[in-house]
Amino acid sequence: MNSKPDARLERVLATLALVVIALISLGNVIVRYVTDASFAFTEEISVFLLVVLTFAGAAVAMRRNGHIRIGLLERALPSGPRRALIVFQWLSGATVLGLVVWFGAKLAIEEYRWETQSPGLGVPQWWYIVWLPVLAGLMLLRLTQQSWDRLRGRLSDDES
Repeated sequence: MNSKPDARLERVLATLALVVIALISLGNVIVRYVTDASFAFTEEISVFLLVVLTFAGAAVAMRRNGHIRIGLLERALPSGPRRALIVFQWLSGATVLGLVVWFGAKLAIEEYRWETQSPGLGVPQWWYIVWLPVLAGLMLLRLTQQSWDRLRGRLSDDES
């Protein structure tokens, strides 16, 4: 395969999150230096964007087969058991990410129903939380794509 598998949407999200974090942090430093006060919203927005950056970056790494794992056993196994191990790895990851999607969605719905406001800006808390199941769902999609490529022999453990 000539080009690496890609997760363009997640790359764009991660890049935007990082750029916005850098800009609001720089702006906060400048304002603090000039006025001895700081923007109140920067911490809340930065924490939210760090979560987006983390999940989006993890999805990109997942799609590109860049997550750290020990491939010694996988490389030592013959084709049949290796395929079973890849399916087991997918099943384990899909279970965890499925739980994050499920419980993240439940939490977002509850926050919407309770009309909880964020502590810093007073915006609805679900605006931040709804991204958790969405991005975990994207990770699940990328995990499935990666596992499928590995099962079909299009992505080996040696590629990074």
